[in-house]
Amino acid sequence: MPQQRCAAADASAVWVADKGRTMVKQDSRYSSYFVAVATIFVTCLVISNVIAVKLAILGGLVLPAAIVIFPVSYLLADVLTEVYGFRAARRVIWLGFFCNLLAVAAIYIGEYLPAAGFWPDQAAYDKILGATPRILAASFLAYLVGEFANTIIMSRLKVAMAGRHLWLRAIASTLAGQGLDSAVFISIAFSGVMPTPILLGTIVTQWLVKSAYEALATPLTYGMVAFLKRREGIDVYDRQVRFNPFAMSE
Repeated sequence: MPQQRCAAADASAVWVADKGRTMVKQDSRYSSYFVAVATIFVTCLVISNVIAVKLAILGGLVLPAAIVIFPVSYLLADVLTEVYGFRAARRVIWLGFFCNLLAVAAIYIGEYLPAAGFWPDQAAYDKILGATPRILAASFLAYLVGEFANTIIMSRLKVAMAGRHLWLRAIASTLAGQGLDSAVFISIAFSGVMPTPILLGTIVTQWLVKSAYEALATPLTYGMVAFLKRREGIDVYDRQVRFNPFAMSE
């Protein structure tokens, strides 16, 4: 079997599958395609956390404005896991976490910089961009729990199904990941603030809307996966991987 070019995965080597049957070990590199997908993933995450402060009404449902872009991060996580494997997706998830943390720190510092005397919008800045520690903690924890659940399930199902039924694997992993994301965030952020029936209804509503979003985007997932596998020449199966979110040295 000829040696294939590897785009990204393990820091030193990666197991690459040829149609799920043959495994070869080879050196790894980060391709321009991988960098592009990772960059869009991080951008979607940071933007969604900024615009989430606005509540919108869509079809009679009250939803954060982030609904327009946050589910894209799950779609891209599926693509990364399907093409490059869990190890690569794990690095991108942590990259997104620290980039979001940097954005929050910059916004926080900006809030406490002395405002120019002629600038009248300090209160608006504080109200829109300021966030309580409780909301921030809920957001960060929900992101990690949801994204890693989505990625681990996607990876395991790929091996279990021998790479078949991408649509089923993508939707199943999203249902789990988005469900956990919604449950963790809303429970931590609004428990004791919202009445329990409203809190549970909000969790279910956001879960279903986000999951439906990615289900409708399944053709895009298929297109991106097919394009990347063809251009990169890889298809990673995580058969010898520890699904530890913190094992960054692997």
